[in-house]
Order: sequence, then structure tokens, then C-alpha cells
Amino acid sequence: MSYGQASALQRAVYARLAGDPALAALVGGAIYDALPPGPVPGTYVSLGAEDVRDASDMTGAGALHRFTVSVISDAAGFQAPKAAAEAVADALTGAALSLDRGHLVGLWFDRARAKRVGAGDGRRIDLRFAARVSDD
Repeated sequence: MSYGQASALQRAVYARLAGDPALAALVGGAIYDALPPGPVPGTYVSLGAEDVRDASDMTGAGALHRFTVSVISDAAGFQAPKAAAEAVADALTGAALSLDRGHLVGLWFDRARAKRVGAGDGRRIDLRFAARVSDD
């Protein structure tokens, strides 16, 4: 097994999202690994949790990363966060990301969950993706 590509994958995912014009039109530069101090925009994207399991085979070390990208919004309804979530999914699904360690074998959308948060006035959509990486 190799966890060696985890940070390289995260950098590539962030770069892809930060450089996507459709997502930028919806959230501007509000794409975070860690929330900045002070107030945040009404709708933003946050890189989240990751589960990794061994995917090594006869050709070498590798891993399957299941990671979450969240859209969080104070919008009154789900329309604005869903539009941003769709842009996230479009930017990442099937993307040929370039890693600075190893290489990406494939990137797939796995699932999403939309829910109300807080006192019911906020919205959160967690999108989960699967990425197979090889350490060669």
C-alpha cells in the first residue's frame, strides 16, 4: 500500500476546482482546505474527509482514495448549493489530474448527500469521489 500520493492528490483536486471557470462563477475563490479566520462567503466549497485503502497489484503500489468535497451555503433553498455541487462534480468526474507524485488511474463520482444544517437555515452538500492512484 502507499499513502504517498495523498497530498499530491489533494493539491491536484484543489487546483482543478480553483481553476474551474463554472465553479468560479458560482463561488468565486471560496474554495478552502481550512476555513480562513473571520467571516466566510455565503456559499463556499471545502475539501473534507478522506478514506484510503490499499489498491496495490502486481504492477506496483497504489491506493483507492475516497474523499469528500462539500458545498456549504447559507442560501434559503437548495438551488444555489446544488448549482455549485454540480460544478464541483463536473470539474472532477473523469478529470485527468496531473499529480506531482505517482499518477491518477481514474477519478469517479461516488455519491452525494444534501441536507439542512444548523437551525435549518443552512444547506450542505457532501460529494464523495473515488480516485485510484498508482505510486510509480
